[in-house]
Amino acid sequence: MKNFINLKDISHNDLRKILKDSKKRKKKRKNFNSLDLDWDKPLKGKLLIQMFEKSSLRTRLSFYLAMRQLGGGVQNLRKDELHLGQGGETIKDTAKIISIHGDIFMLRTDSEKKLLEFKNNLEIPLINGLSPESHPAQVLSDIFTIEEIKKKKISNLKICWIGDANNVLNSLIEASIKFSFKLSIASPKNYHPSKKFIQLINHNRKLISIFADPKKAIVNADVVMTDKFVSLNDKVDQKKKKKSFKGFQVNRSLTKRAKKNFIFLHCLPANRGEEVSNEIIDGSNSVVWKQAENRFHVQKSILLYCFKKLR
Repeated sequence: MKNFINLKDISHNDLRKILKDSKKRKKKRKNFNSLDLDWDKPLKGKLLIQMFEKSSLRTRLSFYLAMRQLGGGVQNLRKDELHLGQGGETIKDTAKIISIHGDIFMLRTDSEKKLLEFKNNLEIPLINGLSPESHPAQVLSDIFTIEEIKKKKISNLKICWIGDANNVLNSLIEASIKFSFKLSIASPKNYHPSKKFIQLINHNRKLISIFADPKKAIVNADVVMTDKFVSLNDKVDQKKKKKSFKGFQVNRSLTKRAKKNFIFLHCLPANRGEEVSNEIIDGSNSVVWKQAENRFHVQKSILLYCFKKLR
């Protein structure tokens, strides 16, 4: 049994195996319908239980399709449908019930503590579908998309992140270290990564740089990435935070400093006109829809990794 919780905990070799398997499976699904099963049905009879404590569109759909195409079934749970941590039922009790009925558990949570409690009490593999500190499935599928379109290993490319120091950036920092790619980060001084991730950056200065000026960070970038300046559940003064990000919008003026053939990624949903202009997200450099599509291809291989079924 293997968990998929943070990229830092998975070997580079295993991450590469996941990407290799994703490429093979995507190629073999050409001209398949959404619910056509993969040729080998490797997870026939297996049940994925998914629990969502936060809103989800892409993660919900992509893990559903991933498990169904591998031959398995899916059961979705919502926090408000359960006794989770209420009425005397502990997370340990909930984990026991999930382990009895399911074969693998995907959690999208608002609590790192809860993620750890499930990890310590489940008897089946756990996948982190998003937590406050990490979004590993998103970032691994982003790497797949970058290498697919650029036709180069990511270690030969410069990646630029412009925006808030959120869970996606945290996983991107871990990925930079695992895959040895140059990562340039631009965030306002008051919104730099947390102390834990600053320490990672400081220990990997040959790979990772952090700037308060996006014009410096984006120079010669092969890939430009961003996310919402204010996340859905941010407990902050939104007006004040958005004001701090003035000048950080990914737009035509800023991207003139990147390489001419740069590609633009955004994990979505996007606030058009805030962190990115319409001309960029809808322009020829944008690959956001391919990025969203690739989620389920990569997540299929993540599921197989957790079941120790990667060849």
